[in-house]
Amino acid sequence: MAKVIIDTHSGFCTGVVKAIGKAENFLESEKDLYSLGDIVHNNMEVERLEKKGMQTITHEDLMKLRDVDVLFRAHGEPPSTYELAAERGIRLIDATCPVVINLQKRVRQVYEAHGDDGSQIVLFGKKGHAEVIGLMGQTHDTAIILEHPDEVDRLDFSKPIYLFSQTTKSLDGFNLLIQRISQRIQEGIPFVYKDTICRQVSNRLPHLKQFSAENDCILFVSGKKSSNGKALFDSCKAVNAHTFFISEPADVRTEMIRGAERIGICGATSTPLWLMEDVKKWVENLLAVK
Repeated sequence: MAKVIIDTHSGFCTGVVKAIGKAENFLESEKDLYSLGDIVHNNMEVERLEKKGMQTITHEDLMKLRDVDVLFRAHGEPPSTYELAAERGIRLIDATCPVVINLQKRVRQVYEAHGDDGSQIVLFGKKGHAEVIGLMGQTHDTAIILEHPDEVDRLDFSKPIYLFSQTTKSLDGFNLLIQRISQRIQEGIPFVYKDTICRQVSNRLPHLKQFSAENDCILFVSGKKSSNGKALFDSCKAVNAHTFFISEPADVRTEMIRGAERIGICGATSTPLWLMEDVKKWVENLLAVK
């Protein structure tokens, strides 16, 4: 029978582990806890926590609540959300990832020092992503978001540029963006960049590529909302054409694993280990039926 292997390096990053731990600890003694947005971009994990009593809300919902307990997830929030929570007497369980907190502080410091002198604060990140929204808030939404190095033409190379990156963006992409700005910035104009990419996330990519090459078939487990998941899946697919994106065990079809002697299971930083283990059991059952 084929061998089914779970990648031991996959699964929750430290920031997500802490956020879920805070939610679970709170729900052990309290009945009601609201999470502002999905605590993690994985529907299966969100559903598990909601069964324990957590309720996921939107920012519009937050404006209607008062005197309740609300968890801020690892992605972070802009200052305006903290102000709203204080106005409505909301008790916060702040689970913002320490790496994100440090990045927010750096962006805010640059904005306070250079927000009025014509400098450009640039964020390498995904528009609309929760972390990027929190970072934009540090600049009163004046920062320039670049999703890809090819968008570098949007910058004014005659004015100072301060570059930061969303913590989960590609390190290669960030370095390419630095290279392109460096080549075009006018002589004597300041260009300052801070590598704020989380190494716990970026270091997974080389390992995942190796893991993908070592197995005949890859089942990549991730929530469909996960930006990190989509990026890591694409990297696995580039190495192993027999890579399939799944969100739950039932997504696995027999034809995906047919003929494979080594079936690798891996996932995003938002993928719980228990879900990958459930996928392994499902696959082993399919193999047994064959």
